[in-house]
Amino acid sequence: MERRRIYLMRHGAVAYFDADGRPVAPDDVPLTAEGRRQAQAAGALLERTTLDRVISSDLPRAVETATIVAPRHDVEAWPELREIAGDRFSAIPPDELEREFVGALHGIVPNDKRFLGGETIGELFDRVLPAVDRLLRNPEWDTALVVAHGAVNRAILSHALLGERIFLGRFEQAPGCLNVLDAGREVPPEWIVRAVNVAPDDLAHGTTRLTQMEQYWQEYVPRDGTGRDVAANAERAGSPPPSRVVLDASSESGGA
Repeated sequence: MERRRIYLMRHGAVAYFDADGRPVAPDDVPLTAEGRRQAQAAGALLERTTLDRVISSDLPRAVETATIVAPRHDVEAWPELREIAGDRFSAIPPDELEREFVGALHGIVPNDKRFLGGETIGELFDRVLPAVDRLLRNPEWDTALVVAHGAVNRAILSHALLGERIFLGRFEQAPGCLNVLDAGREVPPEWIVRAVNVAPDDLAHGTTRLTQMEQYWQEYVPRDGTGRDVAANAERAGSPPPSRVVLDASSESGGA
């Protein structure tokens, strides 16, 4: 059976919060120095791979990653592959924020579940799966690199494994990781999932045992000089925690 290969990648690391734990505009964040190193490591891993197409979401962090990984290719930016969008953190009750944030995409997530009060999982499937179908219906390629985001990659991996709109949230997606998928040329294709969450710069995943969303939560809730949560102090003082827009969803989810 003839199969085509998709290297499905999550963009490299970015900083969604400043040193004081305040959110920055997520649509515009560039890769950090670490994120660029992660992209370079993925590029080295794929250096001898012939890529026919290089596709990313249209968010700068994904386009930048794709450009580093495959510098000799034109990057096709597809808005449908954008990360799942959340609402502002201030729209979530303070006593529910940590649970909603850290556990946003845990387990088998229902299609009507909203990500941090924003886009639903079903709406994510509605735009991501047709984009994948559009790619697969084009016969003029054999190997493609697709650079997207944590929740987007989970949606694609879940659909490839199950053939249904069932979202498996426990697929961790480390920054700069690669997933390896083969798809048959028939319609609908037979999928083979060959590798998931391969981090070229940390193959043993030795740097952390936190999910990406747990790491983001630590960045979002900085400590003051006494070691207490700034967000908790603000809540006791009657001030809501900072508002928020969209992270990338990596394990978690949430984030991007």
